[in-house]
Amino acid sequence: MIKAVLLFVVGLVCLIKGGDWFVDGASGLARKFDLPELLIGATVVSIGTTLPEVMVSTMSALSGHGEIAYGNAIGSVICNTALIAALTIAVKPGPVDRRSLRVPVLFFYIAAAIYCVAAYVMGKFTRPMGFIMLGVFVAYMIFNVRAMKEAKEPVTEEEHSEEELPISKIMILLIVGAVLIAIGANLLVDNGTLIAEGLGVPESVIALTFVALGTSLPELVTAITSLVKGHGSLSLGNIIGANVFNLVLVSGVSVTLAPFAVPQSAKLWGVNASLIFEIPVMLLVMSILSLYALWKGRLSRMQGIILLAIYVVFCAVQFTL
Repeated sequence: MIKAVLLFVVGLVCLIKGGDWFVDGASGLARKFDLPELLIGATVVSIGTTLPEVMVSTMSALSGHGEIAYGNAIGSVICNTALIAALTIAVKPGPVDRRSLRVPVLFFYIAAAIYCVAAYVMGKFTRPMGFIMLGVFVAYMIFNVRAMKEAKEPVTEEEHSEEELPISKIMILLIVGAVLIAIGANLLVDNGTLIAEGLGVPESVIALTFVALGTSLPELVTAITSLVKGHGSLSLGNIIGANVFNLVLVSGVSVTLAPFAVPQSAKLWGVNASLIFEIPVMLLVMSILSLYALWKGRLSRMQGIILLAIYVVFCAVQFTL
């Protein structure tokens, strides 16, 4: 058990550092070809921060552990929203650009609707469903790129002064980052499963808490950095975008490669906990975060506190199932 825990931690470190280097390399590549900074943040960085989830979910599904792939997607959305975004809001609430949030929020609920159809109606995630999810991801990227081009801002002197990485260093960061992510994902899945079995805890619970938190650490780093630099709205946009990616890119890739049924490992009041607790909590926390922001055009400290309280209750309930 001690060895499994140590390897689990090593896997988390590899995921975090690998994701960090991959994002640095991808951002450097985008700057090399003079892509707008807004476009970099909306595409490269958001995809980069969800790479750990992609790798973990894909390898879980391929190794026959669909409950980890399923739980990781839902758990990451809950963690991103009710922990990471909530911490940012509770510390420093502020105004948000409602217009820039409309596309990510709309696509999140489209993705959530697809997820609900698979979970509540079909009871399984089929390969055609995976293709639909990936199609939504492509559509989201197209809409997002168009929106970013329309909102394109002139490059500032400060951005010009930023050091441009040589192409050799960019490629090293991309390759080494991708390798570390792959190694970390493998260690996380294998040892997360061993820990779950050793503790007698369902794999879905591990996926919804520890694995989801571990793979959401890149978003946490981004949120903290944005907060320190006074760009809270950037953090909010990245988190909502990452939530969309979790449901359509992360799940889409894993489902397309290895379809799986909705896990039945944990029950609440005799019913599948995923259907009456986990998915509803995911929709609840995203509604509290996004709908209030779209309605009021700002975020409140109480909003963050409520989301944090929900996350605490969510984790507590998970370990009683």
